[in-house]
Amino acid sequence: MEILELSTMLELTLIVALVCGLGLAAAVVIESFRRRSNHIHLEAHPIFEDPNSLKQVDCPYIYDPAEKYISLIVPAYNEELRLPAALDETMNYLQERAGKDNSFTYEVIIVDDGSKDGTKRVAFDFVRKYKVDNVRVVLLGKNQGKGEAIRKGMLHSRGKLLLMLDADGATKVDDLEKLENQILAVAKKKHLSAGDSSEGIQDIPIVAFGSRAHLEKKALATRKWYRNFLMKGFHLVVLLAAGPGVRDTQCGFKMFTRAAARKLFTNIRLKRWCFDVELVYLSKYFGIPIIEISVTWSEIPGSKVSLLSILNMLWEMSLMSVGYRLGIWKISSDRQS
Repeated sequence: MEILELSTMLELTLIVALVCGLGLAAAVVIESFRRRSNHIHLEAHPIFEDPNSLKQVDCPYIYDPAEKYISLIVPAYNEELRLPAALDETMNYLQERAGKDNSFTYEVIIVDDGSKDGTKRVAFDFVRKYKVDNVRVVLLGKNQGKGEAIRKGMLHSRGKLLLMLDADGATKVDDLEKLENQILAVAKKKHLSAGDSSEGIQDIPIVAFGSRAHLEKKALATRKWYRNFLMKGFHLVVLLAAGPGVRDTQCGFKMFTRAAARKLFTNIRLKRWCFDVELVYLSKYFGIPIIEISVTWSEIPGSKVSLLSILNMLWEMSLMSVGYRLGIWKISSDRQS
């Protein structure tokens, strides 16, 4: 009798597991279909407001010619406390460099991802101080995720080079020169091999990823065992989803030429933590060179990564794998429709 009861319990467990597995698979496929047109961005272009004159400033689009040398896109969600110090450091660096080089023109785009604190007020304080031509704010209204905030900033920037960086200032802003120099070196080689010097840096698709991989041994020694376990598991899933070649996909310090940003951010569908992995996948699809460069990085208190974030990452990577591998998500060219 006990053996029969045990057998019945095992059968029920297997049935429940099978039903749950099929349900999860169906949910992934259904959600992948639902997002198949997410890269077609039909929303109206945001309007930048000048708080000094109270006049509205029409914003550009990624297909428009570049008007600045570099754009810095800063996604911010409830960053009232950490944003001021990071922006002060950023603006000091940009102003100092612009003072030495007249050709160095810049803009900082702060994307408020539906913050519930004083992030909007802090952001507009910097617009007032540095003028709307140099600092602009995009308001998403409701929280949509870091990936969506960066996408919006990228699509409405004016730079030949576009840098995404976190609002906490974890990476020193002057490290952008490391990424910039590597992109310029790759672009120069492409010019020489093609025998054509008519293209500008903005016309050559290149991506540079800031990397913390050189800090991995130290991190393994200081982090809790379960965080190391989760990190290793996440790296394995990334390897399966996007393939090898990039050791650190999640560092929030990445630079794109305008041509690369146009190809990538008009196709991206993931809105939250895993958009970085999708960027790797799309870069490989388009044959865009990915350069990985070690950057200075420090842990800043107030991280928003939680267990729920990790579960969301796994969910989004499942969507990406199913969407692209089953042909549900179509990748469009960089021509404006």
